[in-house]
Amino acid sequence: MAVLLLLPVLATACVFSVGVGLWVVCSHFLTADIPAAIGHPVKLRVFHCLLQLLVTWGMIFEKLRLCSMPQFVRFVHDLMPLKKYPDLEIKDLQFGTIPVRLYQPKASSNALRPGILFYHGGGAVLGSLRTYHDICCHLSKETDSVVLAVEYRRLPKHSFPVPVKDCMAVTVLFLKSLNMYGVDPARVVVCGDSIGGGLATIICQNLVDNSDLPKIRAQILIYAALQALDFRTPSYAQNKNVPLLSLNFAFYCWFAYLDISPSWKSTVLKGAHLPVEVWEKYRKWLGAENLQERFKKRDYLQIPLEPLNEAAYLETNLVLDVQNSPLIADDEVVSRLPEACIVSCEYDLLRDHSLLYKKRLEDLGVPVTWHHMEDGFHGVLNTLDMGFLYFPCSTRILNAVVHFIEGL
Repeated sequence: MAVLLLLPVLATACVFSVGVGLWVVCSHFLTADIPAAIGHPVKLRVFHCLLQLLVTWGMIFEKLRLCSMPQFVRFVHDLMPLKKYPDLEIKDLQFGTIPVRLYQPKASSNALRPGILFYHGGGAVLGSLRTYHDICCHLSKETDSVVLAVEYRRLPKHSFPVPVKDCMAVTVLFLKSLNMYGVDPARVVVCGDSIGGGLATIICQNLVDNSDLPKIRAQILIYAALQALDFRTPSYAQNKNVPLLSLNFAFYCWFAYLDISPSWKSTVLKGAHLPVEVWEKYRKWLGAENLQERFKKRDYLQIPLEPLNEAAYLETNLVLDVQNSPLIADDEVVSRLPEACIVSCEYDLLRDHSLLYKKRLEDLGVPVTWHHMEDGFHGVLNTLDMGFLYFPCSTRILNAVVHFIEGL
């Protein structure tokens, strides 16, 4: 009898699950913008659809108050088994209360090794030590480096400035204990992708005046998130529906990370959340005139500013904090930063962040090694060891980063 009573419930659940899957396919698989220059379009559609399916189920569970969307997605993507790397010694540690993962080559070395502090991406929503395990293993193995990956606290429980504080705390502790790990104090680099690239930049800027710690040798920024002010640059218009980072999902992360009401989206897109004098002040760094003409040819029309919405400004003005927008840090700080390796992707919503920061660094005399992936998209590095979902661009990014580190 109990089984018979359960049958309608199971049938309803199955129908609902199929309905969710069909909705995701119709709203994402068939509508995603896959540029012709990106190879393997079907593969990218499948990857995008799988990610959106996870996010959709996460949203459903969040509505049902079973768990938050970020928690559900991270739980599922962390179920992936970890690949073995017999040449590396891998340890899970705690730096204070912050989980970290240490990667060290097992082979003995007569010399001190480079050190890499790695801050992962994911918009403080996705990503974890597990999802970046293969990337960190490759970095450690191929550069003969000690890699320390940071599991900073994330949404939904922790928003800005917690991730910055966590990464800063781990970085300081690591720099104070380099001898314990056989790391050369003259060859410590910070590295990150997406929001992790932004965190790496912030860490570099925060340590510029610290004379008590070893100096950061270089910063490696992979399609980094470097400003939270302006959503009107060409790449936002050109790549708003390109996987794996759409404009809608970027705004979800932005609103949640900064604890801003989503109702301000249209106001922010029109630039009405900041006063004219702010836009004038930062135009010299954020304006589209700072970009090469080739990056403005595709589907871009400059959006005129609308009058200031005072209420929006009161809620969103924390975007002017350089701990959120390191791209607008003072010249006096940026000019003293270590050399940079910047990787940008043509079909990335955040592409212009990298291009604008590259120009700032170069204008101030900071050496920059720049790699632009003409077939790249946001998040492509994570496909490095994903079998069917692998994109060759991920290997080119890794090789560029490895080559840069070996040249230090």
